[in-house]
Amino acid sequence: MTSLAPHPDRLLPADPATLDLARQLYASVKDAPILSPHGHVDAELLLDDQPFGDPAALLITPDHYVLRLLHASGVPLEQLGVAPRDGASAVAEGREVWRALASHWDVFLGTPVRYWFETELHDVFGLAEHPSAANADAQYDQLAAALATPSMRPRALFERFRIEVLATTDDPASDLAAHAALRDDPSFTGRVLPTFRADSYYDPARPEWRESLSRLGEVSGIDTTTHAGLLEALRSRREHFIRHGATASDTGVPDAGSEPLDPADAARIHQAALRGPVSAADAAAYRHTMLFESARMAADDGLVMQLHPGILRNHHRPTLERFGPDVGHDLPLIRSSYTEPLRPILEAFGTHPTFRMVLFTVDETAFTREIGPLAGFYPRCSPGRRGGSSTLPPPSAATARPSPTRSASRRRPGSSTTPGPSARSPPATTCRVGWTPATSPRSS
Repeated sequence: MTSLAPHPDRLLPADPATLDLARQLYASVKDAPILSPHGHVDAELLLDDQPFGDPAALLITPDHYVLRLLHASGVPLEQLGVAPRDGASAVAEGREVWRALASHWDVFLGTPVRYWFETELHDVFGLAEHPSAANADAQYDQLAAALATPSMRPRALFERFRIEVLATTDDPASDLAAHAALRDDPSFTGRVLPTFRADSYYDPARPEWRESLSRLGEVSGIDTTTHAGLLEALRSRREHFIRHGATASDTGVPDAGSEPLDPADAARIHQAALRGPVSAADAAAYRHTMLFESARMAADDGLVMQLHPGILRNHHRPTLERFGPDVGHDLPLIRSSYTEPLRPILEAFGTHPTFRMVLFTVDETAFTREIGPLAGFYPRCSPGRRGGSSTLPPPSAATARPSPTRSASRRRPGSSTTPGPSARSPPATTCRVGWTPATSPRSS
C-alpha cells in the first residue's frame, strides 16, 4: 500500500528563490473565507441538508473529468454508474464504480483531478493510503461511513470551509425558490446567489432549443415564438434573478462571435428554427446576435457578463445519443479567438459605465495573445482568474479548502468577479480573464 500524504508545497513553485515567498503569500490567504463566484451546486442541496449517499455517486459518476480519463482507459460508462437513456444495459453499483477508479488510479497521475482527489480523500475523509484494487472495498466503506455523519452534511461542510458566498448556475426559467428559502432561513447564515445561464436559448441548433423556449414562455408569460418575444422574456427573467440576489450571467459558447443580425434576419431564423432544422451558418449567426443582445442586457441591468468561449460540447455523437450530455466529451476548441469576434460587443459596450465582462479561456496562450491586450484598453473588459468550474477553489495546499459538495451537481458547465452587494456597484476593473486548463477537473 502507498501512503497518501499530500505534500504541503505540492502546488507551489519548486524554485528555492521563490518558494519561501510563495509560502508566505499562501499563508496570508489560506484561512480567508471563500467567496465562490461560479459553480454548479444545486441550491436545494443546501436547503434540504440531507446526507450525501453513495461515495461513487458523489465523487465519480457526476464528474465528467473523472469519467473522461476512465473511459479513455477502457472502462465503459455503465461501469461508472452512468445509465444509458434506453435502459438497455445494467449500471454498476457504487462499490463496483469505486473499484473501477481504484484499479485505474495511476491514470490520474499528473492531472488536476488527482490533486483534487488526493486532498479530498486525505484532508476531508482522512484516508491514509492511495486507492488501489487491494484496498478499494475498505476505502469505499470508510467513505460511506464518513458521509453518514452529521459533519458531512452540506450545511456543515459549508461552515467547515468558511464559505461566505456561493454563486450557483441556473436556467432562466428557474423559480429560484430554494435561493429565496435559504435567504429567509434564519438558521443559514451564508449567501447563495443565482447566476443567469441562458445557453440553451441562444443556439437554435441545440436539440432542446424549442422545448427551452416553450418553458421560458410559460414561466415568463411572454410569447417566445418570436425573436423579439424571446428577448423580452430573457430581460424579464434577468430582473427576476436580480431580485433574488444575482450579480452575474454566465455563457458558454463554441466561439465568441458577436456580430448582430438585422432584426428581420433574426426573426426569420427564429421562425425557421421553430419549424425545423436550420443551416449551420444560420444557427451560428443567430447565436452571435444573441450574444450581442446579452451584452446589451448586461449594459442595461448591470449583471456581470461571464463568457466561456472555445468548448465543443458533446464531441462524440453516439455517446451523446446513448448517455446524454456531460459524460466527458466536452473538448476545447483552441482555434477560438477573442479580439475580432468580440469587437461588435466591445465597440458598443466596452466603455459603457455599467457593462462588465469576464473572459475565460481553456487556452492559456490566449492571455498574452489576446485577452491581456483587450483588457489593456477596454475598461469594461479585464482578466479574472479561475481554477475550475467547481463551486470551491481547488483543494490544495496552494489554494483553498476542499469540499465533497463540488460534485453534487456538477454535470454541467464555471470564476469571475466576486459577487458583491449589488450588481450595479462595479469594481475598479470590470472585465476579468480566467484560465481553465483543458485538463482541469472543474472547467466550464
